[in-house]
Amino acid sequence: MVSSDDGLCGIGELAERAGVTVKTVRFYSDRALLPEASRSAGGHRRYGPGALDRLRLIRSLRALGLSVPEVRRVLDEEDGPDLPGGAGGVLEAAVAGRLSELGSQLRAMRWREAALRLVQECPPGERAGRLRLIGALSLPPSTAPLVRFWRGWLPARMPAPAAGAFLDVAVPQPPDDPSPDQLLAFARLNALTLAPCPGRAQPQPEAHRAAGARGAAVLYAGLAEAYELASAHLRRGREPRPGEALDGFVAAYTSAYGVRDTPTFRRGLAAQLAADPRLDSYWELVSRVRTPPGAGPEPTPGVAHDWLLAALSAQTGASGEESAGTGALVDEGAVDQGTSPRQSKRRGSPGLGAYAERPPAP
Repeated sequence: MVSSDDGLCGIGELAERAGVTVKTVRFYSDRALLPEASRSAGGHRRYGPGALDRLRLIRSLRALGLSVPEVRRVLDEEDGPDLPGGAGGVLEAAVAGRLSELGSQLRAMRWREAALRLVQECPPGERAGRLRLIGALSLPPSTAPLVRFWRGWLPARMPAPAAGAFLDVAVPQPPDDPSPDQLLAFARLNALTLAPCPGRAQPQPEAHRAAGARGAAVLYAGLAEAYELASAHLRRGREPRPGEALDGFVAAYTSAYGVRDTPTFRRGLAAQLAADPRLDSYWELVSRVRTPPGAGPEPTPGVAHDWLLAALSAQTGASGEESAGTGALVDEGAVDQGTSPRQSKRRGSPGLGAYAERPPAP
């Protein structure tokens, strides 16, 4: 790129060779990204032999989405490769930042696309309800309402690691590329956890009072293991049955309460859990959020809890109406109900949730 005896070229020639406008060259020169070699007698800018390569590098960096300050830092590193951090470190950091930002933008766009398809594909009479659900979400959505829902339900002084482990299971993460059905399920979860609970603002399962915060941590750790064992049976399509999963389920309660596993305890536990309210809608929606299109649903803790309770009820012959069974659990020293079976239905099962079932929003 030499147009004169001194090896320099003017701004117009440089712009033509680089395929840009003179205004673009002037812009980068004015910001000290493209230094001038000299000025002509008439005050015109003159550029040296390396200006064309430098201008092309600047254009490449800008095409990647780097800001002018980021481009300046990359060029400064190119001009002084012995600077701390090593050659290429500034460029790598800038590219990584742009990739992260772009990934967030693409994720948001996929959620918006799913929302648009959800509205487009639903019957006209349902669109107003769908729009209300979508309007209550950020896109991509936050899990904060779901976390608040469960944190308000767990014992206040429950150890943080135990509470965190439970939240990892109970709160589904929004998928990066959701289907319209997954978006609808997450929107309904959001509405379900934000809706007021009938009767009491925050009903608590009796296990929280009887076991205490640290006992509840023991309970949930044991339940998590039992649910995983039950999920293996569910994936194979097996009917509820006695075995290691059921024994672990019962052991979670005996460990939390500090009592022995006896037939009387099992009958009382079956009756107590059968009398608890179900939050089936929550776990059904969790399953829909976590299941990719075309895949079979993975068992949720709610489904595993139902499987284990069915196995326990079949083993003991207990039912939710057997007040004698509930009384037997009190005699074992595990739970002091202090209520009739009808009243106890206001309590929440630790395996399923604290709130009585409410129909999901549209």
